[in-house]
Amino acid sequence: MTVGASARLGGGTPERPAGVRVVLDARPLQAPDRSPLAATYLDGLLGAYDADVLDGESFAFLLASDLDDPTGGYTHLAIVGRRQLPPTRLLRSGAMTVDPFVLRGAAIGAAWRAERGGAAGSVYHAVGSGPLPIASGIPVIVTLLDLAPWELPEAFQRSVVNRFGQRLRAQLVHEAAAVVVGSKATARAARRILHIRRERLHVVPLAARANFSPPDVDAPTGSAAGNAVRERLGLDRRYLVFTGRFDARLDLRTLLSALAALGVAGRPDGLHADVPWPPRILVVGASPDDRASLARAAARKGIGDSFVYAPDLPLPDLADLVRGARGAVLPVVSEAAGLSAIEALACGVPVVASAVGPLPELIGPAGLLVEPRDADRLAVALAAMWADDGVHDRIRTLALEGARREPRTWADVARETRSIYARVAAARSSAG
Repeated sequence: MTVGASARLGGGTPERPAGVRVVLDARPLQAPDRSPLAATYLDGLLGAYDADVLDGESFAFLLASDLDDPTGGYTHLAIVGRRQLPPTRLLRSGAMTVDPFVLRGAAIGAAWRAERGGAAGSVYHAVGSGPLPIASGIPVIVTLLDLAPWELPEAFQRSVVNRFGQRLRAQLVHEAAAVVVGSKATARAARRILHIRRERLHVVPLAARANFSPPDVDAPTGSAAGNAVRERLGLDRRYLVFTGRFDARLDLRTLLSALAALGVAGRPDGLHADVPWPPRILVVGASPDDRASLARAAARKGIGDSFVYAPDLPLPDLADLVRGARGAVLPVVSEAAGLSAIEALACGVPVVASAVGPLPELIGPAGLLVEPRDADRLAVALAAMWADDGVHDRIRTLALEGARREPRTWADVARETRSIYARVAAARSSAG
């Protein structure tokens, strides 16, 4: 994993930038089940801002009027306003065409006279796959966490409304003052798909949440708390962990086919009788509907017993389960952030993943990479990770070595993102 400061392609990063007014759509924090990656990103970023307040910096949050406000937990931030927006999510796909106009008015009001409050200008920061304001006059910074709406148009642009909404969003991203991505691979993809100019692209690698850390050297088999959670779920000591939603981004058909093929092929010679076969996979981070859909699909393949489903868990318990896994599994056909891989690797857990997007860049020698939609090769990789102690131990050693180096933190992400805010605000002031 890339560690250390990263910034605009070919640029540098000032150590302590000027504070600006940040207008930010915080609605993912109100409904994390709908946008889990955006919610995780926002919580990590705002938590780091809150822990290290910057002179002149202030925030205006845009929130859904019908949901609880979670931003009160950021007690040190200078929050100058919380603007209540109508619940446009109830319009479903129609929200994609309505929200840009709703956000335009809210953003203009939230940024009004920011300099009088000590800010060095104002910016609008949009995160994830959410909408952007149209023609607000405020420089827009977009953090792209997902390219699937454009990489997989057959899944995400089925209706006329969806096609119009995604094309509008693509145009607004293209026109943004800055686009932040988590890896060089994602930057290349964004340039190819959305035609974003190189000078507007900034690479800011993500970080694992603080709970995701390598095991204690004196207790490599897992903590007592982690073992208790595992036993409560009825998990054997050996399991793989799979984080993801049941949607078009994931290559679940290939995963199920690979597991079914392993079951038909039979138990490998030399595998201890106490070790289950085919491999058992713990599913975390999935909604109840996701779990039900996956269970039905697995049952149709005759491998329903290969999956164990974790309910929503406190973050420390989730991290303990990841840390105790023999490996993490990430079969995808579209990936732009790689946070699941980052957090597994931060625990010293090797990863079996598709060679898609930033995953080869993030995982390197600390995992096994296969082409998407190749069930035979995925089966071989899963069998090696599960049953071949020599292969597994060599890769795990590399994963642990990486995890025990100086870790990248959300404070690093925050520092580099603030530098982009300051650069964009200064460029707007110079131009205006």
